[in-house]
Amino acid sequence: MENRSGGAVSRLSKAQIKAHREAEEILAKDRLTDDERQFVLDNWQESANHVNSAAGAFFTPSELAVDASLFLGLYEGGRVIDLCAGIGALALSTFWRWRNVELVCVEVNPAYVEVGRKLLPEARWICSSVTDLPSDLGHFTAAISNPPFGKTAKIASPRYSGEDDLAVVDIASDLADYGVFILPAMSVPFAFSGQPHYRTRSAPKYDKFHAATGITINCESIDCAVHRDSWRGVSPKVEVASADFVEVREARSPAQASLFGIAA
Repeated sequence: MENRSGGAVSRLSKAQIKAHREAEEILAKDRLTDDERQFVLDNWQESANHVNSAAGAFFTPSELAVDASLFLGLYEGGRVIDLCAGIGALALSTFWRWRNVELVCVEVNPAYVEVGRKLLPEARWICSSVTDLPSDLGHFTAAISNPPFGKTAKIASPRYSGEDDLAVVDIASDLADYGVFILPAMSVPFAFSGQPHYRTRSAPKYDKFHAATGITINCESIDCAVHRDSWRGVSPKVEVASADFVEVREARSPAQASLFGIAA
């Protein structure tokens, strides 16, 4: 998650501080067990030293990360890029679910990258903004992301000018054949989570995004409402969504092609 420093440990409860310190002790080890990785994911408090709301960045709850990773469908392996990876909840769930994949994690906050490298040393970690990626990344089977939410900082994507979350989807379309994303409910053209049934609905933000990029965002059948109490400090209304990128990328004009210098 893209973030900046601030905050204080004193804002946490005594139990949270104790668990966070235990997580810090675990991170001092050379190698972590799967149980230790899970403990750090659940108890390392990013708010101890960073203000998440400043960048609209909030760590993915472990249970939601597991659910989202299911929809990658990587039965034959492949390469996955996690954009705005935080400390790696989505990437680690992907690794545990699909162990034959190659993972690349992109995160701008160096403190989160340091933790992520301990949690998931099997991945290549890149400390960078998603708009300043190295040219040697190559092509990916899939992208996964819980991008920053809200109107805080803007990510400039190749074709879409708007809030960060959909800008990250646009960037992912240059990198991968398809993607799975955790997006704010107001960014998608459907309502599913917490509803009696699936329904399509008007979404002006999505309409602007679709017109600019040609990308269609689809619903995946995860009721994210059951995870609302698992977020730290917030209870966002989100949906798990997916997008196929191959055809839309092939249909782009040369002027709309990848602006990152990344070979497809």
